[in-house]
Amino acid sequence: LQRPADEDNVRALYASACAGVGRNADAIEAFEGLVRRHPDNHLYPVSLAHVLKAEGDIDGAIAHYRKAYAIKPDHGDAFWSLANTKSHEFTDEEVGRMEALVADDATGENERIQICFALGDAFERRREYERSFEFYRQGNALKQPSTYHSPEHLQVRIDGQVEVCTEELFDRRRGVGCDAADPIFVVGLPRAGSTLIEQILSSHSAVDGTMELHNVLNLAKRLRGRDTAGEAPRYPRILGELEDDYFRRFGEQFIEDTRAYRGAAPFFVDKMPNNFFHVGLIKLILPNAKVIDARRHPMACCFSGYKQLFGEGQEFSYGLREIGNYYRRYVGLMDHWDRVLPGFVLRVDHEDVVEDLEGQVRRLLDFCGLPFEQACVDYHETERSIRTPSSEQVRQPIYRGGLEQWRHYERWLGPLKEALGPEVRERYGVA
Repeated sequence: LQRPADEDNVRALYASACAGVGRNADAIEAFEGLVRRHPDNHLYPVSLAHVLKAEGDIDGAIAHYRKAYAIKPDHGDAFWSLANTKSHEFTDEEVGRMEALVADDATGENERIQICFALGDAFERRREYERSFEFYRQGNALKQPSTYHSPEHLQVRIDGQVEVCTEELFDRRRGVGCDAADPIFVVGLPRAGSTLIEQILSSHSAVDGTMELHNVLNLAKRLRGRDTAGEAPRYPRILGELEDDYFRRFGEQFIEDTRAYRGAAPFFVDKMPNNFFHVGLIKLILPNAKVIDARRHPMACCFSGYKQLFGEGQEFSYGLREIGNYYRRYVGLMDHWDRVLPGFVLRVDHEDVVEDLEGQVRRLLDFCGLPFEQACVDYHETERSIRTPSSEQVRQPIYRGGLEQWRHYERWLGPLKEALGPEVRERYGVA
C-alpha cells in the first residue's frame, strides 16, 4: 500500500504533467486538493498560482502567491512570481519585507536573486528608476556566475550555420522533407512580441496555439551528438551528409510528436524563440512550414530581457554586454536566412504591430495562407492558456506602454549600446 506522502507525490506529478500538456482544469483541481491537504506547504500554492495565471485568473494567482510567502516568509519565488504577473502593485509592507530579506545574510542565494528582480519591478512601477536599476543590476550580477553562456561558443554555432546552410545545400536538398504544412514557427528573441503574434494567430479558427515546444531543439541536439576534439561540431555539418530520406522521417516525427500539444485545427503555432538557430533544419524537414521572425527594437528588446528572470535557458540575458552581443549575432543569422532562403521567413516588427494592428494581422494571415478573421484583431478576447511572461499583457488590447520604457534607464545602458555594434545601431537609429 502507498503511504499518504507517496500518494501526494504522485498527485503532484500528475498535476504538473497535466499543466505541461495544457490540461489546466485537471491541474488546478489536483493542486487545490494538495493545498487543502497540506496547508503548511509553501510549494503547492505557487504551483497552483502558476496554472491559475496561465488560465488568466490573475486575482487567484496573486492570492496563492501571497499565501506561499505567508507560509515561508523568505520565499523568493513567490515574490518574483508576483512581479512576473506584470500587473501586481507591491504594497509598502511587501517592499519593506523584500528589502529586509535582501539585506539579511541568512537569505539564500536563489531567494536573493528572485527578490532583487522583484524589487526592480516594484520600484519601476513606482517610477523610482535609479533604485529599480540597482536591484535589476544586483539580481543579474548574482545570477550570471551560475550561467554557462559563452559569446565564443555562440559565434561558433552561428558560423557553423552560415558555413553549412548555403544556397547550394538547399538547391541540392530541394524536395526533401515532410510535405505537412501544419506548423507555424515563431522565432526570435525572448520579450520581442512572440506571445502577441501567437495569440493573434491562435485566435484564428484554423490555428491551435501550443507553447514553446522543444522538439526542434531536441532534434538538433540528437544530430549534434558528442563533440569530438579537434573537429567541427557534427551539427549542422551533418545536414550535408545525411541521406534525403532522413529529412522526411524527421519531419514526420515532428508532426507526430507534437500532436499531444494541439487540438483539431489544421495549423498550429510553435513559438520556441531559440528555433531561429535552426531555420535551415526546419526548411529541410518541413519545407512547407511557415517561419515568422518576431523582431523588436534592440534597446527595448534587450532591456526587457535583462529585467526578466527566466525559468530556464536564455542565459545570455544576465549581462548588458552579453545580451547586446546576442542580439547582434541573431540579426546577422536572420540576415543569412533571408539571403539563402528568400521569402521563407516573414519578419514582423513589434512596433509595427502596435501601430497598425489590423494591417499586420492581415500580413501575417496572408503569409500563412489563411483568410482574414476579425477574431485575430480582437485577440485579447480569445480564451486560452498562456505560460510566458507576457501572458497578462496579451489578454489586454494592444499595449503601447513598453515601447519606450527603456529610455528611463538609458543612462545606465551604455554597455548594451556598445555591444550592439555599429551596424545594428545604425539600422535601428540607436544614438
